Amino acid sequence: MNKVAGSLTEPAPRIVAKTKARKVSKGFFASSFAQFFHSKLSVASLILFSIIALLSYGADWISQNILHQDRDQIDFDLISKGIQPPAPPGTLNHLLGTDELGRDILTRILFGGQVSITIGFLVAVIAVLIGTILGLLAGYYQGWVDDLVNLLVQVILNIPALFLLIMLSIYTTPSILSLSLLIGLLSWAGLTRQVRGAVLSLRSRDYIAAAEVMGASGFRILLVHMLPNVVSLMIVVASFNIATAILIESALSYLNFGISVPVPSWGSMLSDSQTRFTNAPWMVYTPALAIFLTVLCIYLIADGLRDAFDPRLKSM
Repeated sequence: MNKVAGSLTEPAPRIVAKTKARKVSKGFFASSFAQFFHSKLSVASLILFSIIALLSYGADWISQNILHQDRDQIDFDLISKGIQPPAPPGTLNHLLGTDELGRDILTRILFGGQVSITIGFLVAVIAVLIGTILGLLAGYYQGWVDDLVNLLVQVILNIPALFLLIMLSIYTTPSILSLSLLIGLLSWAGLTRQVRGAVLSLRSRDYIAAAEVMGASGFRILLVHMLPNVVSLMIVVASFNIATAILIESALSYLNFGISVPVPSWGSMLSDSQTRFTNAPWMVYTPALAIFLTVLCIYLIADGLRDAFDPRLKSM
C-alpha cells in the first residue's frame, strides 16, 4: 500500500517542475503580447482604433449601401426643400449634417480616415525600414559607417520638417504616396539612434563572438542574431510614427499644403470649416474629434506596447 502511495505521490514534484519550466520557457514576444492584452486601457484603445480603421476602409461600401451618399455628392434635395447648406446633424439622411456645399459630413469623414490612416501606416513602414537598416549597420560595423550614419541622423534631426514639407509641396502635387514618402524620409532618425544603441550593447555578447569565430557573415549575424532583438523596439516606434504622421498630414492639409482636393482628409476638412465655428460647429468638431480619438488610441496602444516589451516592467 505504501509503495502504491509512493508511486502516486512521486510524479507531483515533477509535474510542478514541468509546469514552472513551461512558464519560464514562454517566448519573449508571447509573454509581451500577453501582458499587453492584460491592460484594459490598451485593449480598449486597440478595439476603438480597429473600429475607426474598419469604418474608414469600408467607406466605399458604407457610403453606397448604408448612407447612400457619394463622397462628393451634393444633396440638391436640401435646396429644393428650402434648407440652405450647411445643414445641421439629423437633417434628412445626414446624421452628422452637411458642409457648405451640401455634401454629407459622415461620408467625407470616413473617406478622410482612409487618407490619414494610410499615410500613417506608410510613413511608419518607410521610417522603420530605413531606421532599422541604418541603425543595424552603424551599431555593428562602427568606424566610418557609424560616423556616416550619425552625420545623416544629425542632418535629419536639424531639418525643420514642417517647413521643408511645405516647400516641397509647392513644387510637387501631394498625393498619398508622395506625402508618405516625404514624411517617412524625415522620420527615421530617432529609430536609427535607438537601434544603434541596442546593437552596440549586443555587439559584445558571447554568442555574437561565437558566430563570428564560426565564420558567419556580417549579413547573417545582422539578420539572424541582431534583428530579432530589436523587433520589439521597431513595433513600439512604428506605433508612435503612425500617430505623428497623422498629425503632420493633418497640419499640412489644414494649411492647404496637403492632399489636393477633391480628396478629403481630416486636416483639409478642418481647414474648410475654420470660418464655421459659430454658424456650423459640427463641421469643425467632427473632423477634430476624429483626429483626437485616432491619435489618442494610437498613443495609448504604443504606450501599452512599450510597457509590455520593456523587460524591466515585466511581472515576475
